[in-house]
Amino acid sequence: MTEIRTPRLILRRWTDDDLVPLSEIHADPEVMRWIGDGSVLDLDETAEAIERWEEEWDDEGFGVFAVELLASGELIGAVGLTVPEGPAEVEHAVGICWRLGRPFWGQGYASEAAHATLEFALQDRGLDRVVAVNRSGNEESENVIRKLGMKQDGNASDPDSGALLSLHSIDLTEYEA
Repeated sequence: MTEIRTPRLILRRWTDDDLVPLSEIHADPEVMRWIGDGSVLDLDETAEAIERWEEEWDDEGFGVFAVELLASGELIGAVGLTVPEGPAEVEHAVGICWRLGRPFWGQGYASEAAHATLEFALQDRGLDRVVAVNRSGNEESENVIRKLGMKQDGNASDPDSGALLSLHSIDLTEYEA
């Protein structure tokens, strides 16, 4: 089982006990407003997301981690790697993504988990490049992307919503652990 420990977090594969806490995070419109079309997800949709993430782990050797607080074991969100379905500019690339429950915003957890995930991608999994897709206006995620050392490659439109997206990437030669 793949597990990463940071000073405050454990990034790990998903368990059945994670479904309800993640569905509560997915039910928050503020959490979901920048993800996909901005719709909240119910329990069944959350179960489908976890199933897709676990299949990606099995198929690709990487995926989206469950993120829990080291001190309490509380699930605070999801951070990891996935192959984006669009826009076309990043299809077939490996993208980094994150979503945390609102009580855990502004405490550096997203940056801490994303940094550990980026290191995992480039050093452990041997990927040459990782991308990030951010919806225009999501300044909090833009800050995480900057902290990761990713550079903006351009813009695109979300194929589903038409929203403006900023595209970022970092490759192994640019990465500083």
